[in-house]
Amino acid sequence: MMNAFRRGALANLPVAASVVAYGAVLGVLAAKQQIAWHSLLLMNLSVFAGSAQFVMVEMWLPPLPVLEMVLGVLVINMRYLLIGASLRPLFSGCPLWQKALGMHLVADENWAVTMAAYRRGQASIAYLMGGGVCLLTVWCLGTLAGHHLGAFISRPEAFGLDFAFVAVFTALLVGFWRDRSDWLPWCAAAGLALLTHQLLPGKWYIITGGMGGALLKVWQSRSALPNASRVDEPPNES
Repeated sequence: MMNAFRRGALANLPVAASVVAYGAVLGVLAAKQQIAWHSLLLMNLSVFAGSAQFVMVEMWLPPLPVLEMVLGVLVINMRYLLIGASLRPLFSGCPLWQKALGMHLVADENWAVTMAAYRRGQASIAYLMGGGVCLLTVWCLGTLAGHHLGAFISRPEAFGLDFAFVAVFTALLVGFWRDRSDWLPWCAAAGLALLTHQLLPGKWYIITGGMGGALLKVWQSRSALPNASRVDEPPNES
């Protein structure tokens, strides 16, 4: 088990540099929002989801909108439902605590590395956890280093760091594009977000946009199923 854990950690080292850099930007922005370093560390250990943590930092204004934060993180991390389903073969036969710990240590990067190893027949839950611990460690180092630097950077926008939130999610959005059928859910999500931003205070536009786009995509998928089944049905010869 330890050998697989070590192999998983080593396999994720090539992506660790980008994780450190990404975390440093979050740390600088957290310092600007006057989030204490120990609060940032607790966020890292309990949430460990870069995109969701950017949302939390962006929303970190007194009084803290706890409910909006929770719902926003929930919507953004809904992709882990599919990620967890893809990891089901690795978790087969494992106790509940291992499944829970394994999923907590899953990030986009070590999931991709683990799935590549799985196709070669080399992955295991220990391999997944090794990659997760590696990335969590460098993520904490990067965010705390950025937080320390943030104390000396009074105007992050002078370095373009205030654009990091937009840039990160633009990159994620491009990576999620599959085909033209995504246009309608994306436009619906953007339209709902803009409308909510005009009508409601706070960050509720993140929730309404995300949920609206996701539900529309689900409706699209379900409405396509009957058509697909009719195409697959043999012609009636009677």
